[in-house]
Amino acid sequence: MIIDIHAHFTAPEKLFAYKANLLASRGRSRGVVKLSDDEITAALNKPVHGGTSHLAQLIEVGTDVQIISPRPYQLMHSEKPEQVVHNFTASCNNLTARQCELFPDKFIGMASLPQNMGVSPTNSIEEFERCVKELNMKGFLLNPDPSEGLGEAPPGLGDEYWYPIYEKLVEYDMPALIHAAGCRSHRHDYTLNFIIEESIAIINVLDSKVFEDFPALKLIICHGGGAIPYQIGRFRAGRIKRGSKIPFEESLRLLYFDTALYTEDALAMLFRWAGPDRCMFGTERPGAGTAKDPKTGTWIDDTRPMIEGIESLSDADKKMIFEDNARKVFNLDI
Repeated sequence: MIIDIHAHFTAPEKLFAYKANLLASRGRSRGVVKLSDDEITAALNKPVHGGTSHLAQLIEVGTDVQIISPRPYQLMHSEKPEQVVHNFTASCNNLTARQCELFPDKFIGMASLPQNMGVSPTNSIEEFERCVKELNMKGFLLNPDPSEGLGEAPPGLGDEYWYPIYEKLVEYDMPALIHAAGCRSHRHDYTLNFIIEESIAIINVLDSKVFEDFPALKLIICHGGGAIPYQIGRFRAGRIKRGSKIPFEESLRLLYFDTALYTEDALAMLFRWAGPDRCMFGTERPGAGTAKDPKTGTWIDDTRPMIEGIESLSDADKKMIFEDNARKVFNLDI
């Protein structure tokens, strides 16, 4: 079975019209959007990202099951008042859950948290509980910087500031996918911001006592771990200079990683440093990588053949990456 752990829903346009009205009204009297089953199904069968429909693309690349979540760059965690974010997040989580109910053999849900700039993580706990108890979600997106580059960033993920979320994740034995949201900086876009925030998150967590306090915590760093596995020499050297008893590459294996990388050499380096037992297949398809390589005519985010072609991986390694690790981390019974 091929399980893709990093994907986002394909939403009806009505969701984004609702978002515009929500922003214009600053959340007053807008409630949560209601989407019909026909609207949700139509969106999944409409051509997207320059290819066929979401459902058809999964068939084309041989993906059996996707774990889907709201699209992070749309989540507007820096908007005020806070109620705007809560309403939109609840709407997105409802859509995710319903898409999974309509296509139970194809989709599994991962929720977003209504994180907001300058607001305590405890304000997300109510929605966390709702998503577990009512929506059957199997994990959560966690944004390390709800300020989205606009205001003062919160403490790093190694700080006790984040412990209320970690406590809930451990209580329910659920993973968090570390994934930044939008970016309002004039210096770079959200795609680059994802890589920056993932890199910061790794260093913050591994230089902290988070895993001493929460040894059962499951954190997945998306997009192959930002820049860290590909700049690992700098961090190995730093640990050596400080006389650390734990090599950086050893501590890196406290984390999990997805494979949302679109070149074979990057994938091979991730597997080398993190290990196949800490990596899970993820493509974000259809999404940022859904473009055809002009030289080969192949889809850039069709990475399954790349992984299958890496000679250093055994058949058992590939099975862990494509299926076994996801079953374990997300507690899947499929």
